[in-house]
Amino acid sequence: MADALKLFILAGEPSGDRIAADLVTRLRAKVAVTLSGVGGDELMGQGLRPLFPMSDLAVMGLTDVLLRLPLLLWRIEQTARAIVAGNPDIVVLVDAQDFSKRLAKRVKALGFARPILLYVAPSVWARAPHRAKALTPLFDEVLAVLPFEPAVMAQLEGPPTHYVGHPSLAEGIPTSTGTERGLVALLPGSRSGELRRHLPLLGQVAAQLADHPAISGFFIPTLRSLEARLRAETANWPVPVTIVANRAERRALYQQSVLALSVSGTATLELALARVPMVVVYVLDKPQAREFDRIGRPQVGLPNIVLGRIVTDELITTGPEPETLKAAALRLLDNKKARQDQIAAFGELADLMERGTSDAPRQDPADRVLGHWQISGR
Repeated sequence: MADALKLFILAGEPSGDRIAADLVTRLRAKVAVTLSGVGGDELMGQGLRPLFPMSDLAVMGLTDVLLRLPLLLWRIEQTARAIVAGNPDIVVLVDAQDFSKRLAKRVKALGFARPILLYVAPSVWARAPHRAKALTPLFDEVLAVLPFEPAVMAQLEGPPTHYVGHPSLAEGIPTSTGTERGLVALLPGSRSGELRRHLPLLGQVAAQLADHPAISGFFIPTLRSLEARLRAETANWPVPVTIVANRAERRALYQQSVLALSVSGTATLELALARVPMVVVYVLDKPQAREFDRIGRPQVGLPNIVLGRIVTDELITTGPEPETLKAAALRLLDNKKARQDQIAAFGELADLMERGTSDAPRQDPADRVLGHWQISGR
């Protein structure tokens, strides 16, 4: 395999793991690839033997980071040394923004001179626009999953950025008019802190909604690594809930869903592409709440962000508010037109995500990676 691409790829959480695995699949359709790096079930399914468990990097918020800071600092050093020792042709760091930025800086300090790409643009446009320029010496290119991000990164003098779409596009449901009665999808997140804050809340609301005539049942889409935990933690819920770890089964259940209650994040994009009406919810810890206030309480649901208008309700709170979430759910359950309006907006979102913008049309992420391989000397 003398002509194989030596790829170091790192994903820090499940959504990034899926994006990374999709990239590897696309690359292998074009060239031979040898893998090293860090990832979860999806990348391991591609043959990756992780340098360490991906769960070590799955932190959210200042509290989680501080608790794991010594481990995170060691993982940065360990990963940087592994990259330099392995001398891959290209390094692709998928999301895990703070870790990826510090890792890229450390790798360059150790003398690594081959291309380093960041897959998933940082949300500097919302949190800290002035930081985009600081990324330019760290990354040769950013692969963006949202269509407006190349223009924003150019305005902020960030690294060259190209829109490459998202794997969820391949699993979207082309058309839907919604259903009169169906399932409710509950998506509490995947990080430990998110599950701790959201799972009890969703359980309370599910119990209060269970008798609604539009609801036939509840399910939680999750990862295989979390399946046993969620089964145990929902075993004593007052309403039965199905735990679904199979992606094909998840897609089939989405087609039977009347509503979703979801934490913010990639899950909201997947739901929108599956045409599932939703309420977005997120319970912040105290440091997250302070930061959210500091940056002006921006929209956090990806459908709202991409379309540039409010399509779904967003309930961002500092503590569980089951009555508020229940009320938001009932506004959709009791109003067919409100659900259909969301579904129509999600169709608009899917069209935009599929093609990109006139200034930043959608490109194949594998082609972007291979372009750097050719330039750097295959």
